[in-house]
Amino acid sequence: MKLAQYEWKGKTRAGIVEGNFVHDVGESSLDQILSKGSLDSLKKHRRALVRSTAAVPLRSVRLLSPVLFPEKIFCVAENYRSHVKEADGRVAEKPYLFTKFRNAIVAPDEAILIPKISKKVDWEVELAVVIGKGGKHIPKERAISHVAGYCVSNDVSFRDIQFPEGWPRVLNRLGQNWVLGKSLDGSFPLGPWLVTTDEIPDPQNLGISLSVNGELRQSSNTGEMVFSVASLIEYISAGITLRAGDLISTGTPQGVAAFTDQRFLKDGDLVEARIDQIGTLRNPVESEK
Repeated sequence: MKLAQYEWKGKTRAGIVEGNFVHDVGESSLDQILSKGSLDSLKKHRRALVRSTAAVPLRSVRLLSPVLFPEKIFCVAENYRSHVKEADGRVAEKPYLFTKFRNAIVAPDEAILIPKISKKVDWEVELAVVIGKGGKHIPKERAISHVAGYCVSNDVSFRDIQFPEGWPRVLNRLGQNWVLGKSLDGSFPLGPWLVTTDEIPDPQNLGISLSVNGELRQSSNTGEMVFSVASLIEYISAGITLRAGDLISTGTPQGVAAFTDQRFLKDGDLVEARIDQIGTLRNPVESEK
């Protein structure tokens, strides 16, 4: 089931996407569905809801990010073997985590911002995991049962902040500034909708790609991940309680600008991030005014 969060006639709604139409499910937001734990009921009554509600053309609504108010956004660095290789690194024994915040979330078709403080704005297409059922100490064998579904995300990065001039020879003794290098405004496109786990039984076998202005820049498969979705949930929940609506962005494959040709994003670009069985997340690029 594809679940969208959208704005129509001035109101935020949640709906089931079928074809080129969306069917209102009677809730004001997908965040509310997740927090109330009513996703299973929605799946059970899906057919009846679709039959009983009017179909609104997708082109008539403004899609919002599937999750608007996550308590936590986790991101995973160097979680694809090809990306580790292009960065001249070595495969880690344990995941390296960093965070983004709500200010970074960007809806489908909204702009990725090139901020005044960065000239090296990069892309990273990723599979985003949306937690549906919270918990702590979640074993890998039960991890997927805590997942509501999956979205496409784009871990937009500011390389001249993340890798400052003179790096790694010159560096603050506390290390790289991953917060500013990853979490500025408008740096986390998310969407176009949430696809529930019953439609994606294996998140480790999905084609994943990204293009800029129609030119393919990244292309891989989620099977290339170093740490699987289930492993990441087990690792994070060992010390942090996960809650419904929390997000885990699971890393990117090779093909980012920083480690290829240094052709970073510029005003007027169009970024299209795609994952099989989910869809395409499109975002224009604009300079901060």
